Amino acid sequence: MSISDPPPPPGPPPPPTEKRSGCLTALMAIAGIFMLLPGLCALLFGGISLSEDGKIASDIAPLVFLGLVVGIGGVAMIWAAIKGRKAPAHPGTEP
Repeated sequence: MSISDPPPPPGPPPPPTEKRSGCLTALMAIAGIFMLLPGLCALLFGGISLSEDGKIASDIAPLVFLGLVVGIGGVAMIWAAIKGRKAPAHPGTEP
């Protein structure tokens, strides 16, 4: 290839990315906030149980665990709602 040769043609543009609507993002954030409530209740009841007996009672432990799992899911849903709305990192995919 010499200096006088023309540059090769550019490749095909990347496919456009579909953006999520603002309504879906808001619904995901609101659902995530509602999912935080069982996690807060689990922390509250687990903390009360720990302060009274020094350990979590066996009859309430599965409910505390389930509440914490749902709360973690709420955090993940809020994070996905916020993270999914950012601009694409590649300059060629801008609208």
